Amino acid sequence: MRVLVTGSTGYVGSRLVPALLEAGHDVVAAARTPARVADYPWGDQVEVREFDVEDPAAIATAVAGTDAVVYLIHSMDGGDFVEKDREAARLVAAACDRAGVGRIVYLSGLVPDGELSDHLASRLEVEEILLEAATPATVLRAAMVIGAGSTSYELLARLTHRVPVTPVPTWMRSRVQPVAVDDVLATIVAALEGEPRNRHYDLGGDEVLSYPDLVALTARLDSRWRPQVVVPLVPQWVVGRAASLLTGLDSSTTRSLVESLRHDMVCAEDDVRRELLPPDFRFTGLEESLRRAARGRPVGTEVGEDPLAPAPTDPA
Repeated sequence: MRVLVTGSTGYVGSRLVPALLEAGHDVVAAARTPARVADYPWGDQVEVREFDVEDPAAIATAVAGTDAVVYLIHSMDGGDFVEKDREAARLVAAACDRAGVGRIVYLSGLVPDGELSDHLASRLEVEEILLEAATPATVLRAAMVIGAGSTSYELLARLTHRVPVTPVPTWMRSRVQPVAVDDVLATIVAALEGEPRNRHYDLGGDEVLSYPDLVALTARLDSRWRPQVVVPLVPQWVVGRAASLLTGLDSSTTRSLVESLRHDMVCAEDDVRRELLPPDFRFTGLEESLRRAARGRPVGTEVGEDPLAPAPTDPA
C-alpha cells in the first residue's frame, strides 16, 4: 500500500515511517519543510512531498496517487487553533475524496464525559469532519502516550524529577489509562490492514490508575521519593502556568494537557483489540513503558536544554 504520512518529521510520524516500511508499505513522507526528512535514517527510503494544511493545492498534490493517508496534524499553540484544525480537516478530507484515497487513519485523543476543553473539543470536531467525509476514516482515540519525547510523558517526567513535593489539586485525582508509543504505532499500522472502517476506536494500555498514582510510580522507577500534598481550590490556569515554568514546555501545550487532567481519561470500549489488532497482540506493561521512555529520553532533558522533539536517531 502507498501510504502518505502527514507530520512525518513529528514525534509520532518520525517513528511511524520506519514501522510502515518494515510492514512492507511504500511511504510518502509529507512535511511542511521537506528538507528536514533527509535528517532521518529512513529519509532515503521514502518519497518526500511538501504538505501545508493551509494550501489546498499542496494538499491535493500530496495525497495524489496514495492509497491511505495517516493524519497526524494537531495544533497545540494558542490563537485560532480551533478554526485552523477545522479548516485543515475539511481540506484534507475533500482532497482525499477527490483523489480516491482508500482510507484515512487519524490519531486523536480520548474524549471524556463532561464539558470539554477547547483542545479536546477541537480534536472531536476534526474526527467528526473526517468521519462524515466520503473517504472511510479510522479514528484512534489514544490515551496518554508514554514514550521518550512525548509531550505528555515529558510533562510527567520533568515534574517528577524536578519537584521534590508533588502538589495534587483536588480536581486532579482522576484516572488515566496510558499507552506505550510502540503500541500506538502498531495500532496505526494494523488500521491499514483489511477493509476500511469508518468509526472511532479508544486506544489505551491494560492498566488504569489515578494520576497521583502514576506520578508516584514514575518517581519510584526513577529511584525518587515524592511525597504528595492535596491542595484545594487551585485554578487550572495556575497549575498550567506553574507546570510550564517548571518543565520548560510550551505554555499553551502544557495548559491544554493540564486541562485534561480533571477528566477520567479512560477507554470507554475495547473494540480495537477485537477488530484491528492481531489475536496474539499484547500491550506493553506500564512499568516497562515508563522504563523504555526513561532510557530513550534526549540528552539534556533534565537541564532544560531539550527542545522536546528527540533527535532523528533517538530510539522510540
